[in-house]
Amino acid sequence: MKLPPYIIFPVLEGEKVTLREVCDSDIQDLMEISCYDSIPAKNLEEAKEMQERIDKDYEEGNTVHWMIIDNASGKIVGTCGYYRGFENESGELGFILLAGYRGQGFMTAAIQLAIDFGKKDMELKRIWAATNRKNEKCIAVLERLNFIKIAILPDDEIEYEYRTDNS
Repeated sequence: MKLPPYIIFPVLEGEKVTLREVCDSDIQDLMEISCYDSIPAKNLEEAKEMQERIDKDYEEGNTVHWMIIDNASGKIVGTCGYYRGFENESGELGFILLAGYRGQGFMTAAIQLAIDFGKKDMELKRIWAATNRKNEKCIAVLERLNFIKIAILPDDEIEYEYRTDNS
């Protein structure tokens, strides 16, 4: 497996979106969706501290966290990445969009780039995601991308696993 940290942080480019590293100057634009361990930031200082923790997790080889950029406008629309380590050649995808960009295909495009990177570059054998069973938009993205529901978890969460014809 080829896991982080990388000599050069991976930039993933697609037709609709580009995934790139989050920089300090981006934190203000991501403030409303900044969180760590499912706890949202209450202010800019907390958002900066959370990003520092995410960066540390990356340096320790446990995450890859990208900012999602709309290629047409150059605007930041959200974040996505692999979180919680890579035990058993497995990666958990997580993602969130800024409210004004939901329902426009940005997340589907971003997650497809992350899946491709996970399978081809990181050589992950399993890609999965967990979400609250009431999060219909997230579930729709996962199902659109061939994720299959595999478990009901505590706290109203559902676990999904990415499937292809050959996985």
